[in-house]
Amino acid sequence: MMMFKNRLQRLPAVRLGLILLWLLAWTGGGLAADSAPLPAQAWNLRQVERLKTAGEGALTFAVLGDSRSNPPVFAQVLKSIARDPGLAFAIEVGDMVEQGTLEQFDAFFKQIRSAVRLPFLAVVGNHDLGKDHDLTLYREIFGPDYYAFQIKGNYFIMVNDTEVGGVGEPQWRWLEDELKKSRAYKTRLVFLHIPLFDPRGGENRHCLPETTGRRLAALFRQYHVTHIFAGHIHSYFSGHWDGVPFTITGGAGAPLYGTDPEHFFYHYLKVTLKEGAVQVEVQRIKAEGDH
Repeated sequence: MMMFKNRLQRLPAVRLGLILLWLLAWTGGGLAADSAPLPAQAWNLRQVERLKTAGEGALTFAVLGDSRSNPPVFAQVLKSIARDPGLAFAIEVGDMVEQGTLEQFDAFFKQIRSAVRLPFLAVVGNHDLGKDHDLTLYREIFGPDYYAFQIKGNYFIMVNDTEVGGVGEPQWRWLEDELKKSRAYKTRLVFLHIPLFDPRGGENRHCLPETTGRRLAALFRQYHVTHIFAGHIHSYFSGHWDGVPFTITGGAGAPLYGTDPEHFFYHYLKVTLKEGAVQVEVQRIKAEGDH
């Protein structure tokens, strides 16, 4: 080792520098790729901070879901959102990317940053997870995978229901605590990716396990949740789950699950909250090839 050190000291500076760079690359085992800069950090918490400047009166925002796999359609959604001066912010209910990799999250952020200036919050979807259901990268970029905030008399609860079985017990305890707090607010809104139930019925089961869905529905009914927003099913559906109003919005780009024009079309939602009432307007997006 001493002989190797002495030889290095006798080398010209340029050659020595090249050798040291080669040694660093060889011993680093791909360190450069692992240390690539993140597209964001604590993203959701930073967006919530931006919402504190909202004025008085009605609150209007966009809700969209499942933008993965189709940048052109997602671009049309973002363009439509950006053109609407009445929107205060946007919420995506999961599946922003095809796979939860640094490269894909980087592309996602480049697309939204180039298109919209509004605060843009996210809920985690199953496609946003890393390998083996890992949440490490998601948490590094977005912050906590479940969180809540309040704005203008409205309580927003963002749930991670991609865990095995839907919602783990630590999050369940947190969720019940947040729902207790929410009772003091005019509206109590829950946002999650996987629906409690599949509104298509029959053989369709693209939703939480039935026991989990029933348990959540009972909890939401107990605390008088005003509205539930979900994605995962690439479509638009609305109705009630055990008495609680819901809307499924999975039309921001991912392949649609059917051809019925009443439910399967690209879109996002324009939601207005005023004095405890929730108004949901569907904003259709005309994608290439639509007639």
